[in-house]
Amino acid sequence: MKYLIISLITTIIVLTIFSYKQKCLNVSDNAILIIKPYWHNGTWVFDDKRVNLYQERFVAGIPEIINHITEDIPNAKNGFRLLFSANPFPDYQVKLIWLREESGGNWYYSENLEMEGWLCPALFKYYKKAPKEIYAKAEAINE
Repeated sequence: MKYLIISLITTIIVLTIFSYKQKCLNVSDNAILIIKPYWHNGTWVFDDKRVNLYQERFVAGIPEIINHITEDIPNAKNGFRLLFSANPFPDYQVKLIWLREESGGNWYYSENLEMEGWLCPALFKYYKKAPKEIYAKAEAINE
């Protein structure tokens, strides 16, 4: 019985790790990705069913950066489109520069906003390793 329980626990751990790796996009560095953040319970969150994220919170300085780049979007708190890439793309609004790793996530700095923010390990649902730079742009959703 003891060995059966150990075997079951090992199987669950392996399947969990395999499942996580299967839900990682690992896109090329020159891809432009899109998520649709919205305001929920006092902060910005987003859902991305492609990588099994629901109400994933932005924390530690990132909400303040988002507030700046959405200033001109009417009703942004109801949702907006956020384009981001590890490479520059036309009309990007903010460039985030990698500073350091901490607690499984990564700190980035915006020179033009003079602000820092921490991106949690959900970043690894999109990239194999933390990009040295992330370029982003907020757009209204015209649906």
